[in-house]
Amino acid sequence: MRPACNRLIGWLVLAAAAVLGAAAAQAHPHVWITAKSELIYAPDGTITGVRHAWTFDDMFSTYALQGIETKVKGAYSREELAPLAQTNVESLKEYAYFTFAKADGKKQKFSEPVDYFLEYKDTALTLHFTLPAKTPFKAKELSLEVFDPTYFIDFQYVQQNPVKLVGAAADCKIQFQRPNDGTAAAQKLGEQNFLDGGNANFGMMFANKITVECP
Repeated sequence: MRPACNRLIGWLVLAAAAVLGAAAAQAHPHVWITAKSELIYAPDGTITGVRHAWTFDDMFSTYALQGIETKVKGAYSREELAPLAQTNVESLKEYAYFTFAKADGKKQKFSEPVDYFLEYKDTALTLHFTLPAKTPFKAKELSLEVFDPTYFIDFQYVQQNPVKLVGAAADCKIQFQRPNDGTAAAQKLGEQNFLDGGNANFGMMFANKITVECP
């Protein structure tokens, strides 16, 4: 998705400037995602992957759909969106899929996404994909964070059932911590601050933190 983001940044800044003024255009983020996730467990308690559903904001969705031919005007099938879905998931690799996991304090890696597709509903695109664990693992404490380190993309989880455990033992307990609202701090940092790399990890302030404890 990042090549798309790089392509979008100029357009989005111009659009924001036209609608909200130049000052607003300088503030991060530029793309908003409403997310929900599932942590997938095998019968023996091994964690095998993470399943995401990311719904993009209307502005990004509208722009991303430009140039896509459809049989029915205003409707986009999964097949018609397949090339765009592939571009998105392939581009996510460079950025670790914005998904960072630790098992008992040890970093874990994910393989390339599988079972991915785009869905169009209510003027918004939703990207569905599963990240298989590169090496399935067990953990008494799993820590999972979802965020964009550069804060180009803002991830906000749905209010109801933002994260689910699929196949986990009944005695596993999950905690979900939403990020604090740092909008004011982001607005004080101009676009150039981020492009220069000086605030490359600013997005950590906005990490969605998931913790699962299993006996």
